[in-house]
Amino acid sequence: MFEKELLDIKNKGLYRRLRIVESEQSSKAVIDGKEVILLSSNNYLGLVNHPKIKEAAKEAIDKYGAGSGAARLISGNNILYKELEEKIASFKNTEAALVFGSGYLANIGILSTVVEEGGLILSDELNHASIIDGCRLSRAKKVIYRHKDTRHIEEILSKNKRRKILIVTEGVFSMDGDIAPLPEIIDIAKRYSAMVMVDDAHGTGVLGKKGKGTVEHFGIEKGIDIHMGTLGKALGGYGAYAAGDKGLIEFLINKTRGFIFTTALPPSVLASAISAIEVLEDEPHLIKRLWENRDYLVNGLKSLGFDTMGCETPIIPILIGSAEKALKMSEGLFEQGVYAPAIRPPTVPEDTCRLRLTVMTAHTKEEIDRAIEAFERVGKKLKII
Repeated sequence: MFEKELLDIKNKGLYRRLRIVESEQSSKAVIDGKEVILLSSNNYLGLVNHPKIKEAAKEAIDKYGAGSGAARLISGNNILYKELEEKIASFKNTEAALVFGSGYLANIGILSTVVEEGGLILSDELNHASIIDGCRLSRAKKVIYRHKDTRHIEEILSKNKRRKILIVTEGVFSMDGDIAPLPEIIDIAKRYSAMVMVDDAHGTGVLGKKGKGTVEHFGIEKGIDIHMGTLGKALGGYGAYAAGDKGLIEFLINKTRGFIFTTALPPSVLASAISAIEVLEDEPHLIKRLWENRDYLVNGLKSLGFDTMGCETPIIPILIGSAEKALKMSEGLFEQGVYAPAIRPPTVPEDTCRLRLTVMTAHTKEEIDRAIEAFERVGKKLKII
């Protein structure tokens, strides 16, 4: 039925297939039967494998069972939700928080609920697909501003007088690894009485001395109206959250379809998230080690002549260009024992295909050296460097 469409996808170099992961995700993993250095996981701090977190999940299964049984507004609101949401609110320094089933559900839910018809949403052109889809689902007017361009934001706002305005941005951009200019965005928002929403999926657990994200990175105490983040990246589990004032959270509980009509997360997932935040607070050295590894890998790749696209975080894009060459680079690295998937449209714009690397606390200097050597061999063979 879909043969023609699939052939077209393959001819454009955009065909995707699922690889089989046969091990835990640490500095190495067994993928499609081959042990490789893993440079694609969002398990930045290694919390997926932390013994305290795994033990918390096991205890929750023993006490509460494997599943939640229902949506939260029915009978799925396990007591662990209360503990986790209070912990998130304290961690993000807000009045309250609300846990969602996933980052995608959180973004489409928040954005389609908070700004309704007659309002205006301004979204960075490189925002994540879940933000784009949330904007589409909202009945508000949507305007895309140039990446991190605060002058463009102000230009748009000066021409659009609306009852309710929201500026939404990723804190750390998931495909470019750069950081949003939050202080400037907040300043503009104040002048135009606009709200600010930050998707800190890749900032939480990574930025700031205590891992509290882009807000801590910039030393911002006020000005973010909606904090969104995930529990499945640096925190090593699954799910997502919105954090803000009590009125916002109560409104989301009563109006957000992606919350109301979704089965609650299993107790083990909630328990692991609670434990992950505690580990993050107790073991700040994990963040320090992550950044040491990040700088070591970036410096090594740049010294070879690879274009890391001005990345500022442990997300390290390697610009290749065409989809075909990006795939060849990825496959060549896999043969050399390094897993670094090619990122192609629609995830990134045409002619900006890349390898998206993510470094972890768990990587050793020896493993990073081996990865850099593999990049040099394959990069020279394909005439990328």
